[in-house]
Amino acid sequence: MDAVEDIKSRLSIEDVVSRYVELKRAGRNFRGHSPFNSEKTPSFMVSPEKQIWHDFSSGRGGDMFSFVMEMEGVDFKGALELLARQAGVDLSQYQGGDGERSKQKKRLAEALELAAKFYQVQFSKNQEALTYILKTRGFSKDIALLFRIGYSPNTGDSLTKFLLSKGFTATELKQAGLSTQRDRGTSDMFRGRIMIPLMDSFGKVIGFTARLLGDEPEAPKYINTPQTLLYDKSHHVFGLHLAKEAIRRSGYAVVVEGNLDVIASHQAGIMQVVATAGTAMTEAHMKIIGRLTHDIRIAFDQDKAGLAAAERTIPIAGKTDMSLSIITITEGKDPDELIKKDPKIWQRVIDRPQYALDWLIGRYMQLLDTSSAQGKREFTDIILKVIRELPDSVEQDHYIIQLGTLIGISPDALRQKLAQPNSAPRHAPLKKIADQPLLDKAQLELIKTQNHFLAVMLLQPGLRMYLKTISEDMLLEARAKQLFTFLQKDPKYVFNDQAIPAGVPSQFCQILVLLYEELYQSLELLDLRYEAAQLQARVIRGYVKTKKIELGRAMRDTSATSSLLEQARQLDALLNTVKEK
Repeated sequence: MDAVEDIKSRLSIEDVVSRYVELKRAGRNFRGHSPFNSEKTPSFMVSPEKQIWHDFSSGRGGDMFSFVMEMEGVDFKGALELLARQAGVDLSQYQGGDGERSKQKKRLAEALELAAKFYQVQFSKNQEALTYILKTRGFSKDIALLFRIGYSPNTGDSLTKFLLSKGFTATELKQAGLSTQRDRGTSDMFRGRIMIPLMDSFGKVIGFTARLLGDEPEAPKYINTPQTLLYDKSHHVFGLHLAKEAIRRSGYAVVVEGNLDVIASHQAGIMQVVATAGTAMTEAHMKIIGRLTHDIRIAFDQDKAGLAAAERTIPIAGKTDMSLSIITITEGKDPDELIKKDPKIWQRVIDRPQYALDWLIGRYMQLLDTSSAQGKREFTDIILKVIRELPDSVEQDHYIIQLGTLIGISPDALRQKLAQPNSAPRHAPLKKIADQPLLDKAQLELIKTQNHFLAVMLLQPGLRMYLKTISEDMLLEARAKQLFTFLQKDPKYVFNDQAIPAGVPSQFCQILVLLYEELYQSLELLDLRYEAAQLQARVIRGYVKTKKIELGRAMRDTSATSSLLEQARQLDALLNTVKEK
């Protein structure tokens, strides 16, 4: 038995899903509201018998691992680790040579968890720390407990002695970033500081941010855990474990500079807010947040560091297909101050972000004298460097024309500068941004329609004549193509979930069975025939619609229109094969 099978043998899918969705029994299955969008009528189904789930509103489905991946915004490995903890499965026994490393990481995690508890106890006893957090910063006791705020005593080695007494070695404490070697031996890494635990997306402590509490002019105000086996600042998003549900629900994430800004925002009830280490937002950060939303709004200081951060981040957003915008704070220098003044103002500025490159252009127009030749050169040096990294040639051209209008320079001169020998090569043209949402929505609807059609085809061999006018290239998903090809080769195949042939996507078939049982099982054969014809027509119409969008784009970008027009005529002919009903 492998790790996945072991976990599935100990956990039921309904128990896993019910941690996120309120389920109610509906015959052999469970039903609930979709966790992916707002809806009044429950369209989310869980089948204990098949150990699968399906969301009818979005067309998503799978097993307990895919569900946790969707809900937690993690990859398969992350879902495996989370479910293993729930099931009480020790993954190290399945990891062969990685067993020692896994045991080491487990020991470090245990040390960090004990350290967090130790710091919390010290915090509750230290009046200066309590006054700073509860009075000066204005945080409630509940929010301090939620974020597990603590205090590191300024004694030198109190944490080290405590953890050594619990059986940890000095080497383990150094590896966890909790102690350091000084002249007098091993001592605490953090002393006399407010301690804010850094947690992974599951809420497990992996390090600390420590804010100086006393007045020490020579000491840095903030220090972080150094890079360890568990903590990598280029991959860590502070507060994600508490913000991910709000991010998924609102459809966007706000990224701020300071951890205390995150805490203040959560206390104000605006919880889709996270932070990275300073303004250094990396591609890894983008991808981690991108598992939950593609709309990222950053609220960095409007100073030189903030400008530099925007310049660095815009190309990363383009590379990871994120929509990046900037939140401008006019009242107060950071979110914390704004929230103290009025949380409603903080929400208002969040709701009015400006597309990142537009914001950057506006800021440099204010800072530079673009009426002079030198100012225009400096301005175009900065902005063209960012434009050069945009992956979409249409977006590049849009900003070339906009810059020309703003500073009175011909677009051709700007294009020439953009294409200078020392510049990076331009990327191949991609899809026009304005068209993208329409195509994405059409694709989503087409996938849902195709799944409904294949569900009827799989469970009703007598209706497979409707497969004849469908071709494999009309189907958008590889698993759908795979099943379609099989059914074409064996049109008399009778589905048996206990003996699914090799090469047929087993889990996909189980999802289709759940879909069929929910929507079509009670229909008479005549009604089923009507539904099959309707679904066949919708598949074809959806395919034709998306292909025509692609042809329209291609016609704008090429002179070879005769062949494209012929393809369009073929699509019209295909459309005529199905009648509106």
